[in-house]
Amino acid sequence: MIVQDVVLDTNVLIAALRSRAGASFRLLSLVGTHPALRVHLSVPLVLEYEEVGKRQAGELGLDPQDIDDVIDYLCQVGIAHEIYFLWRPVLRDPKDDMVLEVAVAGECRTIVSYNKRDFKGASKFGIKVITARELLERIGELK
Repeated sequence: MIVQDVVLDTNVLIAALRSRAGASFRLLSLVGTHPALRVHLSVPLVLEYEEVGKRQAGELGLDPQDIDDVIDYLCQVGIAHEIYFLWRPVLRDPKDDMVLEVAVAGECRTIVSYNKRDFKGASKFGIKVITARELLERIGELK
């Protein structure tokens, strides 16, 4: 079994919280339990998850504590990295650079995002950007 070390873009987390029917929710439900899946994080990325999640909590049908619970779980099971080298600017959006920095620090080969084109330049680091569905296919978890 090949372990997939990945970084989740914020849009994947929000998509998972928005609907239980999609690939993002399935992927999020496997985090921490699937032996072929390891999620990598940094403090700035977790703060981004929190800020966006709490800002959208009402429209997601959640309260701020629900967002805290999801993020606390990700922090518990994820692999945390301190970012010593800022690779910026590589991408157009500094928040996307933050995701790329975690992938570089964690030696991840995959970023999971629904905005693939925003990560042009990630390939310079040997990092591929794929969707949640594509990752589920890789780890044999597509229903």
